[in-house]
Amino acid sequence: MVLEIVKYGNSVLRAKGAEISTVDDGIKKLAADMLDTMNSANGVGLAAQQVGIPVQLAVIDVSEVDDRPSGMFVGGKKVEIAKHMPLVLLNPVLELGEEKEEGTEGCLSFPELSADILRSIRVKTTAKALDGSELKFEATGLLARALQHEVDHLHGILFIDRMTSAARAGMAGKLKRLQKDTRG
Repeated sequence: MVLEIVKYGNSVLRAKGAEISTVDDGIKKLAADMLDTMNSANGVGLAAQQVGIPVQLAVIDVSEVDDRPSGMFVGGKKVEIAKHMPLVLLNPVLELGEEKEEGTEGCLSFPELSADILRSIRVKTTAKALDGSELKFEATGLLARALQHEVDHLHGILFIDRMTSAARAGMAGKLKRLQKDTRG
C-alpha cells in the first residue's frame, strides 16, 4: 500500500526513531508499504519518519540507477547490487569513511529541491534484516550516499542540515513556503 510521504514542516521528520526490538507483522507490513511508497515516488530510499512513523527502519533500492554507480562489498568481496536490493534495514549503524565528496541529493520530503551535500565516499553498515539476521556490508557511490541520507532521517537529521550555509540561504524562500504549505 502506498503511504503518504510527510513533507518538510511536519515535526515527525525531526524525531529520533525508536529502536525496533521485535519484528512483528506490523513492522513487516510497514516495510512492504514503505517499499511500495518509495517505488511509487521513484525514490532510491525512504525512512520511516517520512511516512510519519518514528522508528529505526529504512528501505533503499539503487538497482535501477544507471547514471550514478554504486558498489557493495560483503566480507570484503564486491557483490552484485541487484541481488541485494531492495534493502530493508532495521536499527542501522554506519561507520563513515574519512574521504568525502560532494554530490547532488534530493529528498522525497522536499519535493523539487536538491543540493550538493558533502558525504563520506565509503561506509560500513551494520543492521538487522526483517528475518532477524544481521546485515554487514560496505558501500560506495550512490548506495553509500543513500545510506547516510536515510540513517540521518532515522535520527531526525535532514539533508538541509548538511547543506552549506550559502546553499541553504539560497533556498530559504522555497523552504519557508514548503514549511508553510505543510503546516497549512
